[in-house]
Amino acid sequence: MELTLLCWQLSCLSISPDRSQFFKLESVSLSCEVQGNSTGWRVVRNTESGNLSECNTDWGKLKGPSCNVSLIPSDSGVYWCESGSGEHSNVVNITVHAGAVILESPALPVTEGDSVTLRCRYQGTPSDLTAVFYKDGSLIRNETTGEMTIPAVSKSDEGLYKCTSSKGESPESWMTVTGPTPIPFPAVPVLSMSLPRLLCSLLVGSPYLLVTIILLVKGCRSRTQGDRVEEE
Repeated sequence: MELTLLCWQLSCLSISPDRSQFFKLESVSLSCEVQGNSTGWRVVRNTESGNLSECNTDWGKLKGPSCNVSLIPSDSGVYWCESGSGEHSNVVNITVHAGAVILESPALPVTEGDSVTLRCRYQGTPSDLTAVFYKDGSLIRNETTGEMTIPAVSKSDEGLYKCTSSKGESPESWMTVTGPTPIPFPAVPVLSMSLPRLLCSLLVGSPYLLVTIILLVKGCRSRTQGDRVEEE
């Protein structure tokens, strides 16, 4: 599952493929999507063993803006982007499972109304794809295809998911559901032109307006002069 991320924060961590569980030696690509200057931003993690470090130290390889990791179980942990001044992005949980079954579920938040498919994935090719899916410890359904689709997710679908099959049981992963991202209204242009310049622009840009103003001024002067004659 590839990711197209709309980043409404200063920085977002993107992950490809977009899932939170992996088998040993699978690869993942992590990137910092930064608004503006991305200089100084780096991918950082805190593993389950409490090891806090950044990409290209004792793990991962930098390739352009991405950090590519060939995963092993000790890579399980929390990943995020961090700037030199201590600003943080969203966090992503990654679990590297040594067992035979994982659950393919989105690592990044999904939006209400989206269609989401959860897959029970096995090492090798099993003859029986039947899988049982659970949410927050309760059975949801039994699927002979090994996958479960939620046509339009809602906030009530948020929670911990796992699957089981004849091959074993996957770890649990949290699926986050968010509301639709509001589309910002376009900024209203602010008039910064001074009044004399504005009038000058209007007069130059509208000759008909200029002629009208001249005629009005002449009319007012003629009327004023006529009133003075009558008074005398």
